[in-house]
Amino acid sequence: MDLRQFEIFLAVMENSSVTRAAEKLYLSPGAVSLQIRGLAEELRTELFVHSGKRLVPTPQAFRLAEQAREVTRKVRAIQQEFENDPGQDTRPFRFATGATTLIHRLGRPLRLLRKRFPGAEVQVTVAATEEIVAGLVERRFDLGLISLPWPEQGLTLLPLFEEELLVLRPSPAGVHDRAVATVQPSELAGAPFLLYPKRSNMRTIIEQFFRELGLVPRVIMEADDTEAIKRLVESGFGHSILPQFALRGRHARFQRLRVAGHRLVRKQALALVRTEYPRALTLSIAEFLQNALAKAV
Repeated sequence: MDLRQFEIFLAVMENSSVTRAAEKLYLSPGAVSLQIRGLAEELRTELFVHSGKRLVPTPQAFRLAEQAREVTRKVRAIQQEFENDPGQDTRPFRFATGATTLIHRLGRPLRLLRKRFPGAEVQVTVAATEEIVAGLVERRFDLGLISLPWPEQGLTLLPLFEEELLVLRPSPAGVHDRAVATVQPSELAGAPFLLYPKRSNMRTIIEQFFRELGLVPRVIMEADDTEAIKRLVESGFGHSILPQFALRGRHARFQRLRVAGHRLVRKQALALVRTEYPRALTLSIAEFLQNALAKAV
């Protein structure tokens, strides 16, 4: 027996007629009768009897109908759970991104995303790149926005934009000008630095930069929050290196610096697990965000 047989059987039960059931199912009466007869033979029971021109269900038919309705309900629930039409997918969609990118780049794209996919339950998690990648691999996230470079590890990467990282140096007075000054590598030798934690991808990028400069940074403090680092630099605790987009739009007590002859950038990309059966909603949202962020640059 199969689901289609149950659907035909229930149609006959509800209409008390093979002909009316066939009309509703867009089948011939002969095809409906064949399916009902096959189901009865498989169950070794009688499902319907004729009383004049009427088709009367037997007690066994009523018993089967109760179970058939439950089976079809469960099967349809399973089909809906695994529905892969982005317009019909109502399962929670789990998106992960870094805090700096969320604050400074994703406001408008996420607003547009909610309008474009009103039926999607979008859940946003703020995490560092290394945590996002772990979550993608473990299927805790559907899509992540991460910093590159990063080993692919079975991921599909969709490039977004480059973001320059600038050196911050404390300033005794407020700096209104957002212009970026230039310093020589030697000016950073021995300077105290407040950097992201060693376990972070951002720290890996920054340490590679120092190696290219031929310097070993004197790290006096670590923090994983960009805003906290900014405030500590303003308070005179030391230098740092932060994304340029996080430094926009306000009077600050630090100078923005670029090292002469060395431009430090991090690349941003959307990441999703490479799989034979990708979720259609994931692909649709990834394409939408890629286009929205490209226009915002």
